[in-house]
Amino acid sequence: MPASSSLYEPIATDLEKVCAVFDDELFSDLPIVNELCAHLRHYRGKMLRPGLLLLSARACGKVTDEHLALAAIVELIHMATLVHDDVLDEADVRRRGPTIHRLEGNEAAVLLGDYLFSHAFHLCSSLDSQYASRILGATTNTVCEGELHQVHHRGDLNLSQEQYLEIITRKTASLIGTCCRVGAHFAGADERVAATLEQYGLSFGIAFQITDDVLDITGNEDRMGKSLGRDLQKRKLTLPLIHSLAKSPPETQRRLRKLLTTEEPDRSTVCQILGETDSVSFALATARKYVETATTALEVLPPSDARDALRRMATLVSEREQ
Repeated sequence: MPASSSLYEPIATDLEKVCAVFDDELFSDLPIVNELCAHLRHYRGKMLRPGLLLLSARACGKVTDEHLALAAIVELIHMATLVHDDVLDEADVRRRGPTIHRLEGNEAAVLLGDYLFSHAFHLCSSLDSQYASRILGATTNTVCEGELHQVHHRGDLNLSQEQYLEIITRKTASLIGTCCRVGAHFAGADERVAATLEQYGLSFGIAFQITDDVLDITGNEDRMGKSLGRDLQKRKLTLPLIHSLAKSPPETQRRLRKLLTTEEPDRSTVCQILGETDSVSFALATARKYVETATTALEVLPPSDARDALRRMATLVSEREQ
C-alpha cells in the first residue's frame, strides 16, 4: 500500500514536521550512532502509523504539537520492532536496502533497536500528560507479548486460526489501534469516539497483517522491497497455511507438513498447494471482512477529508501488492 499523496494530503505538512521531530530526537554527538540512524531513513516507507495517528486527529479536530511528538514516538517504536524483527528473521533486505543487521551485525542491530525504544519513551516524557506514556508503554508490552507468543509457536503445525489472530492482534494491530486512539484523544474526542477509532485501527491492523503474511508467501521480492519467505523458513504458520492444513486432503496435508519442516521450503510448491485449497483466497477474504469492520467504525466521525482518507486507506489494505 503506497504512501499516496492524495491519501496523506490532509496531513502532508504535519508529516514533514514529524520527520523533523524524529531526526532531531535521534541526533547524537557520536558519528557512528548518527550513521546508523541515518540508514534508518529508508526504513520509513509508508509512514503508516504516524499517518493514521494524524488523520485520526484531523478527523476529530486538529493536529497539535502533541500529535507531532506522538507520531514520531509511534514511528520510533515501530522502527525498533523492524530492526529487531530483521535480526530474528535473519532478513537481508528492508525497503529495498540492506538491513542494519546485514550491514553491522546482530549486536549493533539489537542495540540500535533498544536505542530507538529508549528514545521513544524519552520523547514521550516531554508531554505534559502521562496518558500517552501509560498507553504507549502498555501497547509496547503487548507487541512484545505477541512476538513472544509467535516465537513459542514456531513449528507448531497445529496452530489454530484463533491463536494466529491473537498473535497478530498483539504484535501488529495493537500499535495501529493505539495510534488511532491517541490521535483522537489528544484532539479532544470523547472516550466513545476514541475507543471506536481504536477498533478501526485494530481491524485495520489485522487485515494489514493477514495481507502481509499472504504476500510473504506469494509476493514478488523486487516489488515488495524486502526479504520474502521468512515465515516459511522460520516455520511460522500464517492464515493461508493454517487453512490449507485444515482443509486439504490427507495426502496434500502430508506434502505440506513435510515442506514446512524442511530447512528451505520451496515457496512455489507451497503456493501451488495453497492454490489447490483456495487458501490464499480464504485469507484475503478474511482480511476484507476486517476491512469492512474498520470502515463501519468510521461512521462515528463527521464527514471530512480526513475521514475519507481513513476509509480509503482501509479499503486499500487488502488490495496491496507491497
